[in-house]
Amino acid sequence: MRTIYCISGLGADERAFSRLDLGDYRVKVLPWLLPVAKETLKEYAIRMSQGITEENPILLGLSFGGMMSIEIAKLMPVEKVILISSIKSVKELPVWMRNAGKFKLNKVFPIRSFKILEPIQNRRLGVTTREEKEMVRSYRKNAPHAYTYWAINEVLNWQNEWQPPSVFHVHGDADKIFPIQKINPTHVIKEGGHFMILNRAPEVSAILRQILQA
Repeated sequence: MRTIYCISGLGADERAFSRLDLGDYRVKVLPWLLPVAKETLKEYAIRMSQGITEENPILLGLSFGGMMSIEIAKLMPVEKVILISSIKSVKELPVWMRNAGKFKLNKVFPIRSFKILEPIQNRRLGVTTREEKEMVRSYRKNAPHAYTYWAINEVLNWQNEWQPPSVFHVHGDADKIFPIQKINPTHVIKEGGHFMILNRAPEVSAILRQILQA
């Protein structure tokens, strides 16, 4: 049985992949690690890649996990890299994020999650049901501050222009975090939002099985 190595979104965990049906493939989620002081994205990717035990692995990354999947693919040969609700290069990073990174706004105005802002954040994520809202709330509550601060800084300052030889990109045309207007995905889910891996799981799963069988 082949293994798919999955990396969740910023601060998320294995629950993000809980509704996927990938047939005969085994899912192994690589957990986020606490960053070391002054650790670069490459150094972090090296540590995270130590959880991969197969040669030529298949990587599946969600949101920031997709960016990390590309960083890991720079370190080793991979069979496929599959991105969901993510970006492939700095050119696909929204302008406001690039400007926030350029002017270090995340350090001037640290990004914190206040309960009063949750409805706005949930709408941008495409979160709709009570179960999804509770899941996202637990992510916000439990993610270590040191990790969140580091991860947000890495997203805003990602300068990647390289793509793996075999990369597939599944994206929703209603994604408000990474708007599709700047993105060139291989597969599009109509009216899919940033959280479509959960609330559009059957459609996402069907596309993933198609990619895996190719």
